Amino acid sequence: MPFNRHAVDHVLFPDLTPSPVSVKSGVLPSQDIRDLISAGRVQGRSPILDQQIQPASLDLRVGEVAHRVQASFSGQYSTVEQRVNGLRMSRLDLTSSTVLEKGCIYVVPLIEEVHLPDSVSGKANPKSTTGRLDVFTRLITDYGVEFEFVPGGYKGRLYAEIVPRTFSIRLPAGTPLNQLRFFRGNPLASDSLISMLDQQEALVYSREESPVKAQVDNGLRISVNLHSVAPSEIIAYKAKKNAPIVDLSKVNHYSPDDFWDPKYHVSDKGLILDPGDFYILASKEQIRVPPDYAAEMVPFDPSIGEFRIHYAGFFDPGFGCGVSDIKGTRAVLEVRAHEVPFLIEHGQIVARLAYMRLLKPPDKVYGLGIGSSYQRQSLTLSKQFKKTCVLG
Repeated sequence: MPFNRHAVDHVLFPDLTPSPVSVKSGVLPSQDIRDLISAGRVQGRSPILDQQIQPASLDLRVGEVAHRVQASFSGQYSTVEQRVNGLRMSRLDLTSSTVLEKGCIYVVPLIEEVHLPDSVSGKANPKSTTGRLDVFTRLITDYGVEFEFVPGGYKGRLYAEIVPRTFSIRLPAGTPLNQLRFFRGNPLASDSLISMLDQQEALVYSREESPVKAQVDNGLRISVNLHSVAPSEIIAYKAKKNAPIVDLSKVNHYSPDDFWDPKYHVSDKGLILDPGDFYILASKEQIRVPPDYAAEMVPFDPSIGEFRIHYAGFFDPGFGCGVSDIKGTRAVLEVRAHEVPFLIEHGQIVARLAYMRLLKPPDKVYGLGIGSSYQRQSLTLSKQFKKTCVLG
């Protein structure tokens, strides 16, 4: 049955009818994502599970086949399938025990596909676990001009480009590697709005759980922690070279010692990042994202230095807040140096956090109640690794 796009828009978003008090731009909350699915605007080649619906995003699952290709590409001038057919080196079956080798490029059709209204666009990010394993992934669409972006009115399949950078991985079909958020208009909050929000409910706390005035300049500024409060506290992890394979279906399974070199208190001179190596660090600040906002960490800013926060992390509504009075949660930073060794120091600004307004508060809030893995994290590896006693 053909879609009546205008009728569906009206049913899905009745509160968005223009009025002096309506919120016209914003990220769709969980209940609106559920409505998109019910209306057939988001479909799956297998049923979409409620656990995929996050407070302001939808987890996207890899399908049954991965294509190893010669080179990365954008879909601007063709369908993704046409481009894959010209670049494919081999086809892998993800329903068996298949390994994606580090340093190789794969394109995987996702289980989910979309038929978006003209007024609704999409933006993808790697999931936290994906970034902490240094698995580079980004969304591709047919005839897409931008990676990670789904234009309003797009109808078709979604694909993930996947490049394991540090560890070879076993990737079973159905594993979610990235997440897609939906939005209308421009949901980004201005600096003045972020500052006002900080005055209302404190966006930043110290590790002593005292409120700290937010540093706002083109988003909320985030600095790195390199100081420990005890000799046993780990302040950074450096990925080992030639580590074993990581099976993404395993949880709390691997010993960190086989994959990571821990760094304890470093000298007051700071930490030297070696080019090409991958590090996990944590923010000095404890961050909060109110339930009616989401946030995204800006992954690269040339003005900050010769390194990059490697992945564009997405922070769901309620991060560091939940439904209780949590005094913020530290952001985990996936860091890689550029072409030369680079010294970072305690308290150095390393990233910015962009806040985005939601169209309405979600019916799910980030936290332990919905199975969120990192609500009270300190310096935390991905969920595949056994938990270690790290002081927060």
